Amino acid sequence: MEIAIIGGGNFGTAIANIIAANGHATHLWMRDVEQAEEVARLRENRRYLPGHALAAGINPTADLAAAAAAAELLFVTVPSQSFREVCSQIAPYVRPRDILISGTKGIDGDGFRLMSQLLGELTPSERVGVLSGPNLAEEIADGQYTGTVVASADSEACALVQDVMRNDRLRVYISSDLYGVELGGALKNIYAIICGMAAGLNVGQNTVGMLITRALAEMSRFAVSMGGNPFTFLGLSGVGDLLVTCASPLSRNYQLGFKIANGMSLDAAADALGKLAEGVNTLKVVRAKKNDLQVYMPLVEGLYQLLFEQRDMAQVIDVLMSADEGMDVEFADPQYWRPTGVPRG
Repeated sequence: MEIAIIGGGNFGTAIANIIAANGHATHLWMRDVEQAEEVARLRENRRYLPGHALAAGINPTADLAAAAAAAELLFVTVPSQSFREVCSQIAPYVRPRDILISGTKGIDGDGFRLMSQLLGELTPSERVGVLSGPNLAEEIADGQYTGTVVASADSEACALVQDVMRNDRLRVYISSDLYGVELGGALKNIYAIICGMAAGLNVGQNTVGMLITRALAEMSRFAVSMGGNPFTFLGLSGVGDLLVTCASPLSRNYQLGFKIANGMSLDAAADALGKLAEGVNTLKVVRAKKNDLQVYMPLVEGLYQLLFEQRDMAQVIDVLMSADEGMDVEFADPQYWRPTGVPRG
């Protein structure tokens, strides 16, 4: 079958290589015409994934219409800030039975829309899903062992994604909790900034352990308020992705936090990275939504005050450490969770 990867960044290129190596004709779309021509000529994406040759079955292209129209399965991996625009651009070429999978870990601030929701609302596809997990693109490209999760209400779509992606280095698991899986992938970027800051401040391992577990508590608390299953966060898209992103210098969000802890402003840190980390936009929209829903998320609030209200770090830490302690694990008993099946607006 023909498959399209809409977005030629490092993750899009890495999964294109996996799919093409499994024998599928794969269109890799890039917005920049010159970049697409260079990648096609060199058979390597030197801008985003240097040192990794493209698999023979990949067709780098800047022709979005041709790529989208040819494919029955499309992975959309563009940044969250341009996701809405790209959905509208591919919509004329998408058929109702085409499968659209988001590989973007972010949230659209206009009405608090998850990427899968944009796929469903802005294209004719009736079969949407999300791919998430501890999936650092560089490690995937290097052939390191890893696992990922595909989530959708369409079990046949999940099975197809499993079939085209799995290999002897990649395990592909399935979930029906679309919103929980997707929220996990987006929310963990916030906490990766915090853990990067902690590393920059050279804190102890006890502190890191506390930050990561309290982050997990906040993520599951927020997901439940949106209709997700808290137990989803015990899997790859929750604790798995959180641990990797909060501990790896390969994470752009971690790097951003590390630079800020070492005295750089948010703008200077973003400039040094060459691109604003997804967690910054996610922080803004999640902070507004948690205030609307009155969800207790002290780490989110503290980071927001540091980055956007110029609060002193010592003051924020003092507030965090002086707050009343509640239950360690709020959703240990299923009686405290009532699934709704749909996210709250």
